[in-house]
Amino acid sequence: MSNVVATIASRFRSTAQSLWAGGTGWILIAVGAGWAFSIGVRFIYPTLVPSIRADFGIGLSTTGLLLTLLWASYAIGHVPGGILGDYLGPGKILTLSATVSTAAVLLVATAVNTGVLFVATVSFGLATALYGPTRFTVLTDIYPDQSGSAIGLSMAAGNVGNAVFPVVAAAVAGLIGWRAGFGVFVPLFALVAVGLWVLVPARTSEPTASASATATDSSSAGMIRRLWEAIDSGKILAVVAIQVSISFIIQGFASFYPVYLIEAKGVAPATAATLFGGFFALGVVIQPASGSLMDRLGMRTTLIGFLSGCVLALWLLPLASGLLPLVGVTALFAAWNGTAVVTQTYIAETLPADMQGTGLGTLKAGWMLLGATAPLLVGFLADTGLFDQAFFVLAGVGSIGVTLAVTTLPGRSQVTMPSPTQD
Repeated sequence: MSNVVATIASRFRSTAQSLWAGGTGWILIAVGAGWAFSIGVRFIYPTLVPSIRADFGIGLSTTGLLLTLLWASYAIGHVPGGILGDYLGPGKILTLSATVSTAAVLLVATAVNTGVLFVATVSFGLATALYGPTRFTVLTDIYPDQSGSAIGLSMAAGNVGNAVFPVVAAAVAGLIGWRAGFGVFVPLFALVAVGLWVLVPARTSEPTASASATATDSSSAGMIRRLWEAIDSGKILAVVAIQVSISFIIQGFASFYPVYLIEAKGVAPATAATLFGGFFALGVVIQPASGSLMDRLGMRTTLIGFLSGCVLALWLLPLASGLLPLVGVTALFAAWNGTAVVTQTYIAETLPADMQGTGLGTLKAGWMLLGATAPLLVGFLADTGLFDQAFFVLAGVGSIGVTLAVTTLPGRSQVTMPSPTQD
């Protein structure tokens, strides 16, 4: 047993040293911090939904529409985010994303009516979307041989934000109000923007003529044809379909889990925020482990394991009663945190190098737009007294993803992972 522990510790030390080599560790820290705020502040919304509803007098269906627009705008923004990252350089786009996001959060915190709230929310979704595909391009460029581990760590940093920020926002909102719950993050977001500008190079790889052509002609039939050729080969199409189910269940779950705990399970608001944060806190451990497991065991085994765990939790959630069972189900659903590391790393590495940003951004926009329908559906079902059934729907969609993974993905011995530079 001691030899196993020593071996694991040695591998983690070796990985850490490699990721820090040559000063690239500072880039990883900056990118991770930016992702923590981009996604962490987004998940403040579900925690503050009760206060927002009370202030503006809106129901769960309208709340679902607000959150659907948040996720839909985030999805749509991935297309220009990927294009601009390929054309102008990913470092510039990460800084731009953080800067505009800071202004949008300030607008949310000072919204005087529902119209301004909706406009600010959509603006925030669009701004943070610029960050999504571009960070994958940066990390696969900087760490071509350890992209799974690097992306896993950056996503774990995002989960630090997801775990901590909702709890902080709930505490601040309880003392001062929900507006302060958003407003406290404005200066911190601005500081992150400065850090990205200083630490991340404007470009992490040399631009090519084909990259420029892809960026400037990204809306043409030619770009669509090249993207389809890329995803139609190998197993990318199957992985994209699985990612649709992954996106749908997380957007439905995360948008309403705190409210569900309060209204359907009788959990206190502070406890609900803590459970919600705990789901993401476990991701801090799960996501780096998922990236490492993918590097060692392969995509299929890692994805099936994590996805099966979170889907089982969704089937069990409506049946759980009492704090301890809810803690257990929340911990089991945290396996979801390991799924996106696998799917998105595989897709990013398999796309042609000259259209990684554009290609991943376009694909991600598609699966997130489909997933963005989940909050609206869950909110509608909740307003009609079918809150439990809404989570069964999420479980059913997730089960489709598990079935696709089991039946379509090859084992490790049957697939060769392409390098990020393979065309």
